[in-house]
Amino acid sequence: MEALIGIQFKDFVLLAADRMNMFSIIVVKHDVDKIHRLHDHLLMAVSGEPGDSIQFAEYISKNIKLYRMRNGFDLSPASAAHFTQRNLANYLRSRTPYHVNLLIGGYNTRTQEPSLYHMDYLATSVQVPFGVHGYGGSFVLGLLDRIYKADCSVEEGIEMMKKCIAEIQKRLVINLPAFKLCMIDKNGHKDLPDISVEPIKIGDRFESRDQQVSPMVH
Repeated sequence: MEALIGIQFKDFVLLAADRMNMFSIIVVKHDVDKIHRLHDHLLMAVSGEPGDSIQFAEYISKNIKLYRMRNGFDLSPASAAHFTQRNLANYLRSRTPYHVNLLIGGYNTRTQEPSLYHMDYLATSVQVPFGVHGYGGSFVLGLLDRIYKADCSVEEGIEMMKKCIAEIQKRLVINLPAFKLCMIDKNGHKDLPDISVEPIKIGDRFESRDQQVSPMVH
């Protein structure tokens, strides 16, 4: 029950990921960061098995940093996506496959173009204008087919992302109350304010069970 959303616009990319960490029917944490920094102009959103997600994301990010140390420049978003796909495909054919789904968003400083790549646990990779992972994709993809336009300002892009998240929170049985939002443009990546649902306020008339039960008089 996770959700990743990525939208590519003319000059930037937005990535959003829910902050929930669940085990079966139990919520473990509400503040998980599922968007990982690969370099200044490249981010990767990861969902899947908790152990696999963290380990694979760290493996990819460390190798991309090693590439920069050896060669003196960063991988382009396309090259980073191909590198990630190849590693995911190799592990898929081993005894220790990674069950992860990815959205890789970046900005190519040489061509001055943003890009977004959608990748699943079977190492299927494709460049897309927008992509979604999780059950929420059943609702969000139809919405984006209708409202998406590439030539948007940052404010319009954020509003579009909010509409997608509102649709997930409205239609999905399991509520995902908070989403981390990041942007990648020519200036690098930037964390934007989280998109959250207002918490339910309990009125004074709702008392705890201990307060409602009167002590027995003998």
